[in-house]
Amino acid sequence: MTNSTENPLRKRRRALGGLAGVLFLALALAVAAATASSASPTAQATAAAGSTIRVGIESDCQGSFGAFYQDDIGGAEAVFAQYGGKPKGSLPSAGMTGIKIGGHPIQIVGYGCADSTAAKGLSEARRLVEQDHAQVLIGPLSGDEGIAVAEYSKTQPGVTFINGIAGAQQATLDVRSPNFFRYNPDGAMWNAGLGDYAYNTLHWRTAATIGDDYDFPYTSVAGFVAEFCAIGGNISARIWPPLGTTDYSSYIAQIPKNIDGLFVSVGGSGLVTFLKQYQQVNGPLNTKKIMGNTFWPDPTLLKAIGTPMVGAVAANGTAADDNSAATKQYTKVLAAYPSLVPNAASVFVLGYWSAAQALAQALKATPSLGSHPFGVGSKLDAALSKVVLNGPYGKISLDNNRQAIFDNWVVQITAPSGGSSVPGIRTIEEVPNVNQTFGGFFSPTTPAPSRTQPACVKKTPPPWVGHEIKVHFPKA
Repeated sequence: MTNSTENPLRKRRRALGGLAGVLFLALALAVAAATASSASPTAQATAAAGSTIRVGIESDCQGSFGAFYQDDIGGAEAVFAQYGGKPKGSLPSAGMTGIKIGGHPIQIVGYGCADSTAAKGLSEARRLVEQDHAQVLIGPLSGDEGIAVAEYSKTQPGVTFINGIAGAQQATLDVRSPNFFRYNPDGAMWNAGLGDYAYNTLHWRTAATIGDDYDFPYTSVAGFVAEFCAIGGNISARIWPPLGTTDYSSYIAQIPKNIDGLFVSVGGSGLVTFLKQYQQVNGPLNTKKIMGNTFWPDPTLLKAIGTPMVGAVAANGTAADDNSAATKQYTKVLAAYPSLVPNAASVFVLGYWSAAQALAQALKATPSLGSHPFGVGSKLDAALSKVVLNGPYGKISLDNNRQAIFDNWVVQITAPSGGSSVPGIRTIEEVPNVNQTFGGFFSPTTPAPSRTQPACVKKTPPPWVGHEIKVHFPKA
C-alpha cells in the first residue's frame, strides 16, 4: 500500500498520462493482483526444488530511447560474463548461456521490449514475470515505466525487481515497494551540483527549463530548480514538449529572451532534434547560457550531436575522463561485448551493470536461498538491501527505500582530440553522497515533481552547495 501520509499531489502525479493511463494501470494491476496467487507460488516452489534461477531483462527497443537497448542488456550481461556466461551472438539480445553465480545457475528467460510508456513498460514486465516466469526482473529503462513496474511489483511479492535505469523519483520515494530495488540515482540526484554551478560559476540569475512532458524530466528539472532557486535564482518558464516531438519550433519560441540561461532535459533522440532546431533559430549554441542533464555527456548522443556542444556543462553519474584502476577494470568487464567499450561512460550501461552486479553480490552472499528464495521477506532481497557496490565512479549503497545513494559529477564537454570527431569530457566537480531527499527538499509528503513542482523558493540549499570537490583527472 502507498503510505497513508502521502501527499495527494504525489498520488495524482502517478496518473501516468491522464485518465486513459489511470484506467489502464488500474485494470492491469488489478488483473496482475488476481493472478499473483497462481504465478508467484509456482515460481517459489520451482526455485525451492533447486532449479535454475530465471532472470528477465527489460529495456526500450522502441521510441526515443530505443537506441540504448543493446547497451542496457549488454551492461547486465557483461556482469554475467564474469560468472561463466557465454554470449550467443555479437548482440547482447541474442542471449547468454552458462551463467552460474554463487552456486546458482542463471537462465535469462527473455528480454522486454518497451517504448518509454507506462503501458508498454508494464505489459512487458507482466509478460516476463507471468508468461516467461522470471523470478528476478532487471529493468525498466524510462521514468513512467519505472513507476508502473514498481507499482506492479507490489502485486508480485514472490518476485524480486531490480530497476534498470528508470529515474522518476516516485518509483522509490512514493511507491516504496519492498521488493523493488534501485541502484541508480533518480533524475533530480543526477543534477546535484548543477544549480550551484549555474548560479555561482556561470552567474545565472534567471533561467528557463525545457524537458519532455513525462515523469523522468519532471524529476530531472526538479533537481535543477530546487538547487538553483534555493541559492537565489529564479525560473521564468518551464516548457514541456511531448516525448517524441519532432518539430520543436513552437516550444523554442516559448523560451524567454531575457534570461541568463536555459536548462535542457529533453532526452534520447529528441535531444539531437531539439538542439539542431534550436540552432536553426538562435544560431550556434552559447554554451555559457545553455546546459543539460545526464543525457548530454552520453557517448551515443555526443557522437550524434558533435561539436556544437563543446564548452557546455552538464551533470552525470559518470566521469568519462576518470582513468583510475576501477574504471579500467569496469571497461575490461564490458569488453565481453566490444561494442560496449566506447559507451563505457553511459549511464544506461552503468545502470544495468549496477543492477546485475548487485544481483551477483547478493547471490554470492546467499548460497542457500531456502524455501522462500525471491521477493518480500526472502534471503535474496535481504542481501540486496545490504549490497554496497564499489562502482567505477564511486560507491553505491541503498537507503531505507531501497534507493541508491551515490556520487554525482559535474562535467564539461570538450573538443574532439586525437583525430576523432566525437567531443570529449572533462570532469569539473564531484558531489559526494547524494541522497534522494536532496538534502531535505524531497520526501513522501512534499509535492511530486511535475510541470510546476517544486516551487522556485530561496531557502537553505542542499548541503553540497559550496562544498563540491574540484576534480582534475590526469590524462591517460
